[in-house]
Amino acid sequence: MERSPSSVEIPMATEVHRVAPPPARTTADKLRSRLKETFFSDDPLRRFKGQSSRDQLILGAQYVFPILEWGPKYSLGLLKSDIVSGLTIASLAIPQGISYAKLANLPPIVGLYSSFVPPLIYAVLGSSRDLAVGPVSIASLIMGDMLRREVSPSQDPILFLQLAFSSTFFAGLFQASLGFLRLGFIIDFLSKATLIGFMAGAAIIVSLQQLKSLLGIKNFTKKMGIVPVMSSVFHNIHEWSWQTILMGFCFLVLLLMARHISMRRPKLFWVSAGAPLVSVVIATLLVFAMKAQNHGITIIGKLQQGLNPPSWNMLRLHDSYLPLVAKTGLVTGIISLTEGIAVGRTFAALKNYQVDGNKEMIAIGLMNIVGSSTSCYVTTGAFSRSAVNHNAGCKSAVSNIVMAVTVMVTLLFLMPLFQYTPNVILGAIIVTAVIGLIDVPAACEIWRIDKFDFLVMLCAFLGVLFISVEEGLAIAVGLSIFKILMQITRPKTMMLGNIPGTDIYRDLQHYKEAVNVPGFLILSIDAPINFANTTYLKERITRWIQDYEAEKDDSKLKFVILDLSAVSALDTNGVSFFKDLRMALDKKNLELVLVNPLGEVMEKLQRSDEAKELTRPDGLFLTVGEAVASLLLSTKSNSSNCV
Repeated sequence: MERSPSSVEIPMATEVHRVAPPPARTTADKLRSRLKETFFSDDPLRRFKGQSSRDQLILGAQYVFPILEWGPKYSLGLLKSDIVSGLTIASLAIPQGISYAKLANLPPIVGLYSSFVPPLIYAVLGSSRDLAVGPVSIASLIMGDMLRREVSPSQDPILFLQLAFSSTFFAGLFQASLGFLRLGFIIDFLSKATLIGFMAGAAIIVSLQQLKSLLGIKNFTKKMGIVPVMSSVFHNIHEWSWQTILMGFCFLVLLLMARHISMRRPKLFWVSAGAPLVSVVIATLLVFAMKAQNHGITIIGKLQQGLNPPSWNMLRLHDSYLPLVAKTGLVTGIISLTEGIAVGRTFAALKNYQVDGNKEMIAIGLMNIVGSSTSCYVTTGAFSRSAVNHNAGCKSAVSNIVMAVTVMVTLLFLMPLFQYTPNVILGAIIVTAVIGLIDVPAACEIWRIDKFDFLVMLCAFLGVLFISVEEGLAIAVGLSIFKILMQITRPKTMMLGNIPGTDIYRDLQHYKEAVNVPGFLILSIDAPINFANTTYLKERITRWIQDYEAEKDDSKLKFVILDLSAVSALDTNGVSFFKDLRMALDKKNLELVLVNPLGEVMEKLQRSDEAKELTRPDGLFLTVGEAVASLLLSTKSNSSNCV
């Protein structure tokens, strides 16, 4: 073995501490504790302890409706800030709402509907001060792609609209259910690497899809992969419109410059926030003045005036399309929920306040359920709007109410003004918005930190680009789960050595000054021991022993010490593992010693060890240092007695 001196000075412990068994608990207590940590890790009921019935009722109402908590403290000074931020995000929400609805193959008016009702619902139920609610590009893309495979939005627009509202209902039902059942940990399977790769791939797909508007192509592919999209672009060169290309290029440069200015100087956030609406106004005036719709530039056309009409009678929840809308709702629900919670937590951390994940799930879910009945499609907290809202100095969710009122005024009185808005400007707005989803610095950081995470990110990115949005996401999630399974089935094991002059024991591969203790094989297991890894652990420990015995060393192996400090759980296979290991070591005249077994591990070993072979006092120690010192002392005493 490496670094195995013939003699090692081990400080002799003056006292050996007893390993205390865990306090006795009933099965009901254990189950209650496990369920609490699984579903109520944030202990939401702690605020009710010691309160009167009246106060508990008030706290309960505030918990369900956060607006009741901060509303009474609201002041005129806060309102001024929220009006400014609300008007600012409304200037971004109006063009984005129209653009994202077209991205989802829905009538543009639906995008504005979705920027009116959901923000009002969130303002009452949401716990984030900065989250600005509305349609988002990725969810719009996924919904439009998944539904278009079964139903053509151009040939059967009414059915397509019905399926979109039904998918929104299922998305909200799934999101709210996660919150009510406190199953939010499910969305944690979407790791940072997965989301970065997925968002980047989706951003490129979204951008390429806008080539239809930016180039003026009429016969464009319905597929989402990069190969069919680019093939469609170059096979339809004869449809390219130079007028459309010129207008699109000019406004795209304008929008990108505005975005660059705001990124370089955050105080000028209003430049990028107002640029989309200004671009829409200028482009609309140009088209109207030059009658550009007669020269190859397509326009939105007449939009319906008025507030959201009810749509609960359009929900199709029990026919042949049920599997399609349920699947679409599930996928878009997960993606939009993940984005909304991530954005909310990001800005909450900047302002040093807490966002309740389960309350956010309920709020986002309920606003989508209500939205599906009021002509809205999937909405969540949008990153671009929330960033503008944050930079504009919002103080509370009232900014969402101001935005919704502004959209309401637009729906009631300003819709005729958008009739001549060219589609090319909407495409330019979408491209500018999704470019921010491509996070190259974060990808480089993942490469530096974890190559496997980078592979997961790359698979998500390439899967979205070359296969499909949902399948690319599924591949990345599958790889992430595979990584977790590998960590469970192949737990990290280390050989420990003594830091000379101390009773500290550390990994021999990590600490070069650490040395082996002659006659001792000291191992550390850094994972729960269960049915998935016991076979591997047996084989690995056997190899450690064989390697030790194969070394040309004067010392003979006498003790195998297992440091169990990092073993947090044990099942019946784990118990059998210790019994089998002890029997195997007995045949080799080796002694098994356990160090610092934690509560659950200690309890299960005691229950299964009626003969007290595993938990005998001279085979159970609190630290590795005490174990080595005590065993060395007993070995010397036995040698003296023999002499």
